[in-house]
Amino acid sequence: MKPPLRIAILECDTPLDQTRGKYGGYGGVFKALLEAGADALEQPDLISSRKGLELTTWDVEKAETYPPLADIDAILITGSRNNAFDNKPWIIKLVDFVKKILAQDRIRVIGVCFGHQIVGRAMGVKVNRSDAGWETAVTPVDLTEKGKELFKQSSLSLHQMHRDIVYEYPEGVEQLGHSPRCKVQGMYIKGRLITVQGHPEFNEEIVTELIETRHEQGIFNDTLYEDAMSRGDMESYLMLGHHARAKLEASKQELDSLPVLKTKKKWTKKIHP
Repeated sequence: MKPPLRIAILECDTPLDQTRGKYGGYGGVFKALLEAGADALEQPDLISSRKGLELTTWDVEKAETYPPLADIDAILITGSRNNAFDNKPWIIKLVDFVKKILAQDRIRVIGVCFGHQIVGRAMGVKVNRSDAGWETAVTPVDLTEKGKELFKQSSLSLHQMHRDIVYEYPEGVEQLGHSPRCKVQGMYIKGRLITVQGHPEFNEEIVTELIETRHEQGIFNDTLYEDAMSRGDMESYLMLGHHARAKLEASKQELDSLPVLKTKKKWTKKIHP
């Protein structure tokens, strides 16, 4: 695929006040991410924030508007406070549109959080509430070999903000990673789609506003709020020691159980009196 790269950002929600004031909408949040990514390639004659990247935004939630397929090379489905498994008319319309995109082989699909789940639903797998509860703030993702190849690193930490999950990988999809509370953290088909459950577009400001608002609304109790706030800053999280990070990353079942002790014969010596 050669520039200009035409990406249609499908906005599935409206940001909170502070984020909306700074970026306008989730289209603006992703525009900042994609333009920074294009500049990081250091190929200004080919693609950058100034050249070769054409980004448009489409309100698929309230206005239910969609781009003509002839005018785009890829779609990016944003996150949303809505449930991807609901049968609201606009969500069903979005799922049908994604099915239409997946039925052809030119236009690529990018899904983030809610968008990741919409792709899973469009491909026929279960999407629903997670039995493990909320996964919030900076969370480590264990990458598969394909994940390491694509992301060019051995592990990945992303902001998370979800309690719904894709329960299984659709047929023909390569696995990208998993976390203690979410088995399906990313999906990939070469030349067709890539999705992530986390939020690469989020920063500390956006996540903090979400955590505080959901705490005020009673969606997050005090324990969940304090845990999420302790991991809201990516830099501070990465500076935690191994013990502290292990405690934050453990599931409820792991926290409520005793550690498994393993020994080898060479580690002990019996002495008779």
